[in-house]
Amino acid sequence: MPHNPVTDADRDRVRELHAEGKSRNDIARVTGRSASTVTVIARELGLSFDRSKTAAATQARQIDNRARRTEITSRLYGRAEQVLARLESSGYKFTATTVHGIETKTLDHVPAQDEKSLASALSTHLAAAARLEAIDAEKGSEGAKSMLTGLAVALGIATTTVVDE
Repeated sequence: MPHNPVTDADRDRVRELHAEGKSRNDIARVTGRSASTVTVIARELGLSFDRSKTAAATQARQIDNRARRTEITSRLYGRAEQVLARLESSGYKFTATTVHGIETKTLDHVPAQDEKSLASALSTHLAAAARLEAIDAEKGSEGAKSMLTGLAVALGIATTTVVDE
């Protein structure tokens, strides 16, 4: 790959376009230089670029991602509740392939293999929800207490508040 050294004309052009308020990427397109080369030239010239638009876009993306995580967490808790309800059901529908074809029977218990699979699914849903909540949780013990309380509520476990004396 041939080396194309930066010339004084390149530096002058970067300085001129920067003074016009062009972005780094715009300058790169106009000069035919890479964005990283424009960054190096600008740094050598003591120039910087306004990154407020980038910061605002990043902040908006973070807010959108937080909303997505909240929605996914809610759906994971919903799935966990469905699995738990199936485990606790008094009439468990069991489907199996027999010599007569596919048959469904209602049992008064969950077969061991199904219970193991359902418990694993429950654990997976709750762990994924907890990981997503942890991303947005407060730092410190209050955030941890809140997360654990949320898990307990999802599992239907009664919680009590302990007051420090």
